[in-house]
Amino acid sequence: MAERVVIIGSGPAGWTAAIYAARANLEPFVVQGSESQENWDLGRPPLGQLAITTEVENFPGFPAGDLTSYLDDSIDEKTRKYMAPHQKEGVSGPELMELMRQQAHNFGTRSVLEDVTEIDLSSRPFKMKTSGGTEIEAHSVILATGARANYLGLDSEKKFKNAGVSACAVCDGALPRFRDKPLVVVGGGDSAMEESTYLAKYASQVYVVHRRDELRASKIMADRALANEKIEVKWSTVVDEILGDEENGVTGVRLRSTKDESQTEEIEASGYFAAIGHTPNTDFLGGQLETTDKGYVVWTVPFRTNTSVEGVFAAGDVADDNYRQAVTAAGTGCMAALDAERWLAEQGIE
Repeated sequence: MAERVVIIGSGPAGWTAAIYAARANLEPFVVQGSESQENWDLGRPPLGQLAITTEVENFPGFPAGDLTSYLDDSIDEKTRKYMAPHQKEGVSGPELMELMRQQAHNFGTRSVLEDVTEIDLSSRPFKMKTSGGTEIEAHSVILATGARANYLGLDSEKKFKNAGVSACAVCDGALPRFRDKPLVVVGGGDSAMEESTYLAKYASQVYVVHRRDELRASKIMADRALANEKIEVKWSTVVDEILGDEENGVTGVRLRSTKDESQTEEIEASGYFAAIGHTPNTDFLGGQLETTDKGYVVWTVPFRTNTSVEGVFAAGDVADDNYRQAVTAAGTGCMAALDAERWLAEQGIE
């Protein structure tokens, strides 16, 4: 028997969609993604990007404070047993995602920790297979697989991720570890200029590391960054290694010249921000949906989450290359669930 709605992905968009769909008695089924090492290495683990994030200061309803009792009372005892101790400074990314998952399960959502390996959107009900051998049919699908940040691939990036290494200035830039400290941004496009300008509000100095001798950013974005007295561009350089230790996390960056590889420079920095783009997690779709030139799923109806295939909806960062925030992902997850519910009703599927 076909599921009424299958949600692929388990970040803020996926679980919010599940909560709304479950409360509408659609009995959603969530394919969370597997806990494989490959998924963790690629930055697409179950529970999404927040699963690999520390403090979350900007999700409404979770101010700084000791949430220990709330977490103990709200989350399934077996799951809570294996969670890291609460740091008593507000909610962490993994804690927030566990709360979302628990909330969805409380309303009857079912889920599996598997990856969708095959999907056929050519006819309804849609068909898919998972890495665990599960075969699923669905009248409607909500894609919430997110997008992963691009990094340079340095071992030191992995080593200091969430200890000074980030790919989201808006998410992390205001954290205490970055305030009034020198920071490094890697990239030369509009994203790098936006990140640098934003970080300059908090940092003592922002170094933009760019491998060429001119920026790729639009003139208005480049001019705005270059006019900021806190921003200094390190031209024709690349990051050779991120420096730091276990106690302090990132403490600096070693740069290498692209014109003379023997020439290196070490600069002090408490943070390293990769601003070289994101890759939406859409490979498994096999080109069956309309996407942008960057690979993001296209919303085909204004102010709705419809895609180019009727009955398939998209939520969160897999379709949003602009905001990329947990709260906006959750918002579109709500929208996708409501869109799917109304579409199913129009089809006479209740």
